[in-house]
Amino acid sequence: MIDLLVAGGGPAGLAVAIHAVRAGMEAVVLEPRAAPVDKACGEGIMPSGVAALRSLGVDVPGHGLRGIRYVEGARHAEATFGEGAGRGLGVRRTELHAALHRRAVELGVRIVPGKAGEIRQDQDRVRTSGLTARWLVAADGLHSPLRRELGLDRPGGGPRRYGLRRHYRIAPWTDFVEVHWSRHGEAYVTPVGDDLVGVAVLSGDRRSHDEHLSAFPALASLLHGRASGPVRGAGPLRQRARTQRAGRVLLVGDAAGYVDALTGEGIALAMATAAAAVGCLVSGRPQVYPARWARLTRRHRLLTAGLLLAARQPAAARLIVPAACRVPGVFRAAVRALQ
Repeated sequence: MIDLLVAGGGPAGLAVAIHAVRAGMEAVVLEPRAAPVDKACGEGIMPSGVAALRSLGVDVPGHGLRGIRYVEGARHAEATFGEGAGRGLGVRRTELHAALHRRAVELGVRIVPGKAGEIRQDQDRVRTSGLTARWLVAADGLHSPLRRELGLDRPGGGPRRYGLRRHYRIAPWTDFVEVHWSRHGEAYVTPVGDDLVGVAVLSGDRRSHDEHLSAFPALASLLHGRASGPVRGAGPLRQRARTQRAGRVLLVGDAAGYVDALTGEGIALAMATAAAAVGCLVSGRPQVYPARWARLTRRHRLLTAGLLLAARQPAAARLIVPAACRVPGVFRAAVRALQ
C-alpha cells in the first residue's frame, strides 16, 4: 500500500511528494498533464518561497526581485524586501514546474498519468483511480474536483475576480514587481528573464487582456507590439473550503482555499502548507492540519481581504497608491509581513 498519494502534480502537489519521500514515505503523484505544466499566474515568488524551494533542493533559474512597487499614473511607492529575507524571484511557470518535477523524480517519486476519481476511504486507507494509500493529499487546483466531491466547497465569498497573463518580449526596466492600479483592476508586471516580462491583470470585469491593458496607457504603450505567446486565464479566484481535512484526505495549495492573487504569495503559501501537511502526517497528528493551515495563511488572508475591500470601493481604490506614498513605512511593513 502506498504511504501517500497526491492528486495533482502542480507545485503544491510536487512539494508535498518531495517532503514525503525526504521523510521516508513512499509518494505517488497522480497527474493527467505532461510536464512542464503552464498556468495563469503572476510568476513572482516571494523570498520565503525561494528559501523553501532551495530547502527542497530545487534550483530554479529566474530574475532576481528586490521588492514591490505600486504605480498609479506618475505616482509610485516602493518597498524592498527586508534585511536577511533574501531576494524574490521572477520565474516562468513552466521552468518552476520543470525544476520541481525533476527533483521529485530524482528522489524516487512515482508520477502516474491520470486523474483522481471517486474517493472511498475507511479507517486506515483511501482509494481512488485504482490506487490505495494510507493518506491522500488533494492538490488539484483552484477549482478542486476533490474538494467538491468531499463536500468541502464553501459557497459565496464576495464579488468574482479573474486573472489573465501574457508575456512580452522586452528587457525588464526594474527588479521590482510593479503593481499598476486603476479603477478597473490591477496589472502585475514581473521580470522573468533578461528579455521577458510577464503581465498579469486581475479584475472583476470580463474583458480581453488587451482591453484590460488599455486602463494603463503608459504600460500599454511600452508593451505595444511585443506580445509573446498566448493569454492564459484563471478564475473566479476566490475559493473557500469548509475545512482542510476530511478523514484521510488533506487539502493543500489552491485546493485548500484561495483569496486572491493580489499579494503574490501563492507559491510561498503552497510550499509552506505542503510542508505542514506532511509534517502533520509524519507526527501522527493529521487532525491539527486545518488549524496549522489557518495559522500559516492568516496574515495573507487578512491583508489580502483588506486590500480587496479597498479596491472594490472607487473612492478608496484611488487612495491606495497615494497612501503608500505618504506613509512609506506602513507600506514597507505590509510588504515585509508578506515576504
